[in-house]
Amino acid sequence: MTSMSCSSRLSKAVREQYMSLPQGSNCQVTYIWIDGTGEGLRNKTRTLDAEPTSIKDIPEWNFDGSSTYQAEGSNSDMYLIPVRMFRDPFTLDPNKLVLCEVLKYNRLPAETNHRASCNKVMEKVKEHCLWFGMEQEYTLLGTDKHPFSWPPNGFPAPQGPYYCGVGADCAYGRDIVECHYKACLYAGIKIYGTNAEVMPSQWEFQVGPCEGIEMGDHLWVARFLLHRICEDFGILATMDPKPLEGWNGAGCHTNVSTKQMREEGGLQYIEQAIEKLSKRHAEHIRVYDPHDGQDNIRRLTGRYETSSINEFSAGVANRGSSIRIPRQVGQEKKGYFEDRRPAANCDPYAVTEAIARTCLLEEREGKREAAK
Repeated sequence: MTSMSCSSRLSKAVREQYMSLPQGSNCQVTYIWIDGTGEGLRNKTRTLDAEPTSIKDIPEWNFDGSSTYQAEGSNSDMYLIPVRMFRDPFTLDPNKLVLCEVLKYNRLPAETNHRASCNKVMEKVKEHCLWFGMEQEYTLLGTDKHPFSWPPNGFPAPQGPYYCGVGADCAYGRDIVECHYKACLYAGIKIYGTNAEVMPSQWEFQVGPCEGIEMGDHLWVARFLLHRICEDFGILATMDPKPLEGWNGAGCHTNVSTKQMREEGGLQYIEQAIEKLSKRHAEHIRVYDPHDGQDNIRRLTGRYETSSINEFSAGVANRGSSIRIPRQVGQEKKGYFEDRRPAANCDPYAVTEAIARTCLLEEREGKREAAK
């Protein structure tokens, strides 16, 4: 049996006795932030005297950055700046989850705070009504890091029956997927859907459409909910882009559209964006995983429904290309395109900022510089 954490074996019925206790007018607020790895999430909770009605009601806080790979012990305090609030599906109303930006001692963004620069870019392009939808793939593991429900000393049957599959021999871990979906809906995450993926124990959820900075905010909190739910079940969720050689990897395919792309004749604007992306392939690869493209080297091999990391390509309904134009979009001549290059462990702020810069901002800024 796949190894599970001891905490998952504790009686949840006992927990319910305490969770049902009244808490008066007080409100628990859980602050969530991205740590110094650029992938890990941290959280801690405090009490407010009343339920906050907006993000402005939630005070700044701080934490020990020397324990999160973000500061030295001699100057360790980091600031938590609340940026988006959600309902808490674990302790229920009126309690809240709050996503925070991290600032250093000098009030400048921490190295892994990509939200600050992303937000500036999204403000500059807001007239385009830039929508994103991100497809987050992940793999369930035991605490021994072995894929959940896989044979202890071997492999399950080859890929084929697992994608969108049903049955105990095809779908491993559906309980977690369904709990996560409900938790996202309760919290107010813009979750679009979910499905089993090509590799057994691999799943996907989609978030969107979200406009601008909202995309990164919602995806990061959806990831937090996934990890927190897995904690209750005693297993792990990994965003590793290639958890096992010889099997499908895990991406975070990013769907993109502007107001012009969604209107009649929008295909020409999609094609213009793809042309711009083709000229900056290497730059995008560097920001499409947290390690300057090194994680995607394992995944983007040109096999297992991926393009080659060394070549840019685009095509209609082609899942082996860098950019896919959905068949329906090709037929209707409007809609969106899908960038299939981002890795599962990407920072959505870095990905959406790069796409906005390349497709909407760099040409405009170049003209402005030329005019000077």
